[in-house]
Amino acid sequence: MLAPPRTVVRREGGLYALERALQRRGFANVAGADEAGRGACAGPLVAAAAILPEGRRGEVPGLADSKLLTPAARERVYAEVVDRALAWSVMIIPATEVDARGLHVCNLAAMRRALASLSTPPEYVLTDGFPVDGLGVPGLAVWKGDRVAACVAAASVLAKVTRDRIMVELDDQFPSYGFAVHKGYITDEHSAALTQHGPCAEHRFSYVNVAAASGRGNRPPRARRPAVVSVFEEPATLFDASAAEPPVLPGAGEGTVGVASGDQPQPSPSVGEDEAMEGEKR
Repeated sequence: MLAPPRTVVRREGGLYALERALQRRGFANVAGADEAGRGACAGPLVAAAAILPEGRRGEVPGLADSKLLTPAARERVYAEVVDRALAWSVMIIPATEVDARGLHVCNLAAMRRALASLSTPPEYVLTDGFPVDGLGVPGLAVWKGDRVAACVAAASVLAKVTRDRIMVELDDQFPSYGFAVHKGYITDEHSAALTQHGPCAEHRFSYVNVAAASGRGNRPPRARRPAVVSVFEEPATLFDASAAEPPVLPGAGEGTVGVASGDQPQPSPSVGEDEAMEGEKR
């Protein structure tokens, strides 16, 4: 029995080399999937998927791992990806669902749903870092995939920009925490705000630092999120660790997943460089 011919990944292809090699083997629609917010202790987990077209149109100006781009550059690349992609989708997992189901389970589910929501079905899937099963097509987990494969980098930009915009909006609702600056990642300023104000409804109580700040650190991770919150007259609704039975936050336990595909959210106002990037940098 003859072995199939080797797939040659040409170094000169750079970020597009892996996709081009797969396309030469007959996989025209190669999808990439990535997430943003895994290392954050507040805000949603966001996963995205993208298929870039073959040829020059699929070569996105400025495309790179989202963590290596400035906020302004990410917005520009985001617009290019949305304009050029054969298909793209974004899934949003709220903090309540991360607490209820666990981070890794939510991460895998979000990437599966993002890939399943693509209007053009993928023929091959590249994921960043770890494999995602149950896709119905062949796939490959690529270490540092957002720096190796263009479609994964495109997905990382979609996820990062979407999540950053959400965190800027949450900063208006919860102004005490600085979400517009650190995007929910753990910084000295964020930790100080947690100590001073306690967690808010957008924090992840399954994370040890949030549980400790809420006074619920001795509970199992999935039992740490309070079913109730206290309501103040301030612009934000804050959790009060000392309150026994404060009022219920509407929708706090719903844990829904949203999808965006094809429509461009409005760009958020510029908030300067991120003080905290993905988990590996903090």
